[in-house]
Amino acid sequence: MEPIYIPQLTRAPQQTEVIVFNEAIPGLETLTPVQGRLQVTHQGNYLEVAAKAETIVTLTCHRCLQQYNHRLSIAPSELIWLDESIDHVDPILLDRDLAPEDLVETLSPKGYFDPASWLYEQLSLELPQRQLCDQACQGIELTESATVRPVLDQRWASLEALKNQLRN
Repeated sequence: MEPIYIPQLTRAPQQTEVIVFNEAIPGLETLTPVQGRLQVTHQGNYLEVAAKAETIVTLTCHRCLQQYNHRLSIAPSELIWLDESIDHVDPILLDRDLAPEDLVETLSPKGYFDPASWLYEQLSLELPQRQLCDQACQGIELTESATVRPVLDQRWASLEALKNQLRN
């Protein structure tokens, strides 16, 4: 997906560009290509971005450590404000506390919108925090040999000997 030059978007029919895609997103490891549709509309002082996309990713279960496939399906929409002053950000201001109104995505009206990066972010946000292969997953099964005292690291051997002397 090619970045969209925002001033050129104002000359598009209905100031809208629609991208139908079926491709890999850089940086996102997926089992299948990401498929979907993305629509970007220039609304004067903001961009209205909406998409529908899906793919399959391979995740690792946090309980049993087995890999499993998970379908990611998203339908995000977002308003991205266009602000001339975004090009002139003082680096000192980047090290200050942010107010809630500062937590809005802003682009320069003379800049580019990167649909691949936007989709990467939206898909990454949809990845489950708690990755379980099944709700009933019991985790790693412990065998009897795993419950026996593990072999000590030789660096701790003298401490183990001292511990045994104190018991006797």
